[in-house]
Amino acid sequence: MAHDVSPTARTLTVLELIQNRPGITAEQLGDKLGVSERAARRYVAILREAEIPIESVRGPYGGYRVGRGLRLAPLMFSTTEALGLVMAVLESPRGADDPVDTALGKIIRVLPEPIARSTDAIRQVSARAADPGIRAPEPAIAAALVAASTERRRVVIDYGLRPDRVASMDVDPWAVVVRRGRWYLLCWSHAKEAQRVLRVDKVIGVQETGGEFCAPAELDPLAVVEEHLAMGWKYPIEVVIDAPVDEVRHWIARSMGRLEALSSAQTRLLASTDDPYWYATKLADLRAPYRILGSAELQEASRTLGRRLLEASNGA
Repeated sequence: MAHDVSPTARTLTVLELIQNRPGITAEQLGDKLGVSERAARRYVAILREAEIPIESVRGPYGGYRVGRGLRLAPLMFSTTEALGLVMAVLESPRGADDPVDTALGKIIRVLPEPIARSTDAIRQVSARAADPGIRAPEPAIAAALVAASTERRRVVIDYGLRPDRVASMDVDPWAVVVRRGRWYLLCWSHAKEAQRVLRVDKVIGVQETGGEFCAPAELDPLAVVEEHLAMGWKYPIEVVIDAPVDEVRHWIARSMGRLEALSSAQTRLLASTDDPYWYATKLADLRAPYRILGSAELQEASRTLGRRLLEASNGA
């Protein structure tokens, strides 16, 4: 087990192991957790301090078991509380077998259906590995937007454009997407008559209008948000790749830009970047010939990268 697993996660694992394997010893617990026998006993002590009846049975076949009297209280979360729980759990990266993530899934399964649908929608699209300095949105705001998107209800949001300026927007909230710890609202703006991607942490108010909407068929919210985030940077990019678009999709991350099929054998990549050299290194992963059009900065960065690779290949 990874050494950076939190004490809370290990304590939950101890309880699950004792429940599933009555008679398990401290030594066996330590082996499962990847800690010493003494540390395993400490986690058992934490459970007892929480008034969970963990009994010890002496003898060669003894060990720990859950005693009589353990009763879990019924789960009664509001949508805001449930979203707050999901947001808290998503704050730190975890492995696939993490007991906290498993426990979260169990909680969602027993929540009332409307609340479960909202919380699970966020959990399914969430990307781990948050960027540093990310500001999480208010749970109540996130809860309201997720509920409106899953139930297809139009809303008016108050959006902070600047510290001294707030705009009111009438939108259809298509989806809430979490990418690298940042929360985004993918929506249709009725004032702009256009698709918008807004940061949820900048939304300071949500009010339902009573109207309903239909989201576009076969909408892939994460793909749309990632393509949007690839645009709007300092240096525009246009690249023609000599390969079908379906092949290029396997080589280029959606966050790298928008792909267009020029023909059955050629694809155009449209994007922008603040770091041409970084972008050049990503293009070098392409498995087909390509040409950089109309971006002098990216062309120069690619030449610099090419010289470095040639120098490295010469050896000493």
